[in-house]
Parts: sequence; structure tokens; C-alpha cells
Amino acid sequence: MSNENSRNFKSWPVTIILTVFSLPILVMYLYLVVDTFTNTEPGSLIPNEFTFEHWRFLWETEPGRVSIWTATLNTLIFASVMTALVLSVSLTAGYALSRLNMPYRRFFLGGVLTLHAFPTVTLVIALFIVLQMVGLYNTLIGVIFIKAALMLPFGIWVMKGFYDTVPWEIEMAGVQDGASRFMVWHKLVLPQIKPGLIALGVFSFLEGWSEYVLPQIFTPDADVQVLSVYLASLIADDQNFDFNLFKSIGLFYIMPVIVLYLLFQNKLMNIYGGGSKG
Repeated sequence: MSNENSRNFKSWPVTIILTVFSLPILVMYLYLVVDTFTNTEPGSLIPNEFTFEHWRFLWETEPGRVSIWTATLNTLIFASVMTALVLSVSLTAGYALSRLNMPYRRFFLGGVLTLHAFPTVTLVIALFIVLQMVGLYNTLIGVIFIKAALMLPFGIWVMKGFYDTVPWEIEMAGVQDGASRFMVWHKLVLPQIKPGLIALGVFSFLEGWSEYVLPQIFTPDADVQVLSVYLASLIADDQNFDFNLFKSIGLFYIMPVIVLYLLFQNKLMNIYGGGSKG
């Protein structure tokens, strides 16, 4: 007990230092929240009026703009479907690369890693031509396929690493008991890599939620606009720029990210809690 108290006492200086460095960021976010619900006189830092005017985008749609709820739905569909594609392919491909004695496996893994090294902007012209040829340009499903394909190398490598931590003895015990290979994978192996599965799902969803370049280029129509493009369009409007409205929509944009972190923070902290031989 005394050793634990000693460790806690020694950690106080580190905690104080981290708090001091984090305090400006916390104050900035607090002021951002306060500023979206108040009006402030020019040149002053102290609010003088409480108002919901800056959140009017929730119940009003400005002329020439798409509804915020349409953009939110498009973003949710884009991030969710892309995450589902990445998880489903990465789960099976990672298992095959980890467990099956495939020919040219090293060459394939190296190729997957090389694909992940290409910046997105270098592929824009080729992707534009492909989407035009298959009729998926200016559609949400086309951008979903592109983003999922770009995320798959990362997902496959992550899941392969987690599969590698699962002992062979677990699978062998299941096979000897008469279970099929699929049943062993589904019932015995998947529960062991659950932290990795959750982590990849969270990272993929956040990647889709924050994506800007691909939707901006390949879905120019307002009907398929996502929140990142919607937010950027506010900056582009120099004549009717409302900075408080911009801050309110930005705060609305990051709310799902905060909720997602609060829901899965414990799982993410135990990301390396994989299988054991016990």
C-alpha cells in the first residue's frame, strides 16, 4: 500500500505539468462552446447576450444551401458503410494472411503496404476516370468504394497483427473437438481479437467522418454533400460569412466524435488485450 501511495505521489509533478500545458486547449474549447450560445460586443471577450441564433441551422435551411440534416445523413452513411466494408474485408483477409500458407504471401503483404503509401491526391485523376467509366461519379457509393479501398491496406495489416497474437493451440483445440474451420474462427478466434476489431472500426469511422478531399472532388452535387464539405463551403462564402455560425456547425460536427470516444475509450485503452494460452 505504501508503494502504491509513493507511486501516486511521484506522478503528481507529471500530472501538474500535463495539466498546465493542456489548460490553454481546454480554455479554448470552453470558450468555443460559450461563444456559440452568446453574442459579444466587437473588441470584447466577455459575452453580453445569451442566444440560440447561431444554432439556427438546426431548424432553418439558408437559401442556396443543403439542409444540415441531409449533409449529416450523407456523412453517417458514408462513414458507416465504409467502416462495414473495411471491417468485413480486413477480418477475412487478415486471417488468411496470418493463418493460411498462401503462395507469394510475403510479396502480397509488401504490395498491400506499398498501396497504403500512395497519397490520395496522386490517384485523383485515375479515380475520376474510373468513376466516370462505371457511372459512379457524383454518387455517394462511388466515394465509399474509393475510401474503403484506400483504408483496406491499413485494416488488413492491423488485423493480421492481431491474428498473429492468437495462439495456434486455441484453434487446434477447436478442430480436435470436431468444429469446422469457420466455427473455430467465428467462436474462438474472433473473441480474442475483439479489441483490435473495435479499434479498427473506430479509426475507420473517424476517417470516414472527417474525410474532405474525396467527397469534395467526386461528389460536387449538394444532394450528396457531407458535413466536411458543407463546413468548408461556409468559409468559401466571403460575402455572407458568419463566424459564429461556422463555430456552431463545427461544434455540431465534432459531437459524434466525442460521443464515440466516450463510448469506446475503455476498449481502446485495452487494445492489446488479445488472446492467451490459458
